[in-house]
Amino acid sequence: MGNLVAIVGRPNVGKSTLFNRLTQTRHAIVSDEAGTTRDRQYGKCEWIGREFSVVDTGGWVVNSDDIFEEEIRKQVTLATEEADLILFLVDVNNGITDLDEAVANILRRTKKKVILVANKADNNYQTYMAAEFYGLGLGDPYCISSSTGSGTGDLLDLVIESLPKEASEQPEADIPRFAVVGRPNVGKSSLVNAFIGEDRHIVTDIAGTTRDSIYTRYDKFGFDFYLVDTAGIRRKNKVTEDLEFYSVMRSIRSIENSDVCILMLDATRGIEGQDLNIFQVIQRNQKSIVVVVNKWDLVQDKSQKVMDEYESAIRNRMAPFSDFPIIYASALTKQRIFKILETAKDVYLSRRRRVATAKLNEELLPLIEAYPPPSMKGKYIKIKYCMQLPDTRVPSFVFYANLPQYVKEPYRRFLENKIRERWDFSGTPINIFIRQK
Repeated sequence: MGNLVAIVGRPNVGKSTLFNRLTQTRHAIVSDEAGTTRDRQYGKCEWIGREFSVVDTGGWVVNSDDIFEEEIRKQVTLATEEADLILFLVDVNNGITDLDEAVANILRRTKKKVILVANKADNNYQTYMAAEFYGLGLGDPYCISSSTGSGTGDLLDLVIESLPKEASEQPEADIPRFAVVGRPNVGKSSLVNAFIGEDRHIVTDIAGTTRDSIYTRYDKFGFDFYLVDTAGIRRKNKVTEDLEFYSVMRSIRSIENSDVCILMLDATRGIEGQDLNIFQVIQRNQKSIVVVVNKWDLVQDKSQKVMDEYESAIRNRMAPFSDFPIIYASALTKQRIFKILETAKDVYLSRRRRVATAKLNEELLPLIEAYPPPSMKGKYIKIKYCMQLPDTRVPSFVFYANLPQYVKEPYRRFLENKIRERWDFSGTPINIFIRQK
């Protein structure tokens, strides 16, 4: 199971630059103004064969001086509760500031492993200056420069060493795992309770490998699966409810530990940025998805026209991936909750679907011949053969071409759409690879 590493620190010490370097992306928007990081603070990092998730906490600060300290304190507290390891970033050129002190105060009390990282140490002189950070009482400062990358390799070695060893207690492999995710107050707990009903005795709890993903085994009415539940377990006293950060951090674990995510939206509020953040985490992990519009009983006008408008709004916001089921339900009145389970089960099965190679070629090659990839630089691209790769996490198809480098994204999407039209992969991401034949 993945470990979670959080990057904390006051604004403008280079959290986003470090995040970009660890996840090898240019996702977080970096500029010299404090508090510029917004969405996209979640990514994966792989180092010497271990993979872990990185969360940049900088993106959720409300930028105004009076709440500034309070906001950072909230973030750091949340990060210490949720993450397995904390990277505390400070800036060598500024020395210890009051805010650094405030963060260090929280971190000294946590039982979690904290690595003190002195950033912007671009030359030897600055490395000497880092000695003053011993004053924070958090052990040796590690000097790096996240913009040039100096020292980050050693830092990653230390991170891997400090992460808890992978626990092996896993629920049975071939039973699907469903996670109910969504932002606070959308009705996740009500839905889980509606599934489980009061007959709690049919249900067994296995505490998952991660500290808190509880796997609830559900086997009745012909269903058999684990519900991954992270939300309803922790006391929420330290964290204010409305914090966006909170719902995304909370969801990451459940999403990573599941096969199918049931993403709940609130019918009375439409789609918000936070829902999209969670959707992005689901996509980045390549999990299957069922969208549930909850609280449908509260919508006055339930005509087909309204449902269609709702549906197209959801699909447009989540484009380009739009092939997923949408269910209008109400956890409170238990309306259509079995439909949710049936759909999740179907989506899980389509995630495991295998298409025979002969069948695939027979259906797709004529299509490809009729609509070949556009020629590049006067060269014609020919796709001669395709197959589905065995034993992949999500259905993956490989197309063998003479000039794979010229096949661009729109054509891949065309191939994906053709596969989806012919076989049911609803709710599941598909990988399309173009390889040299």
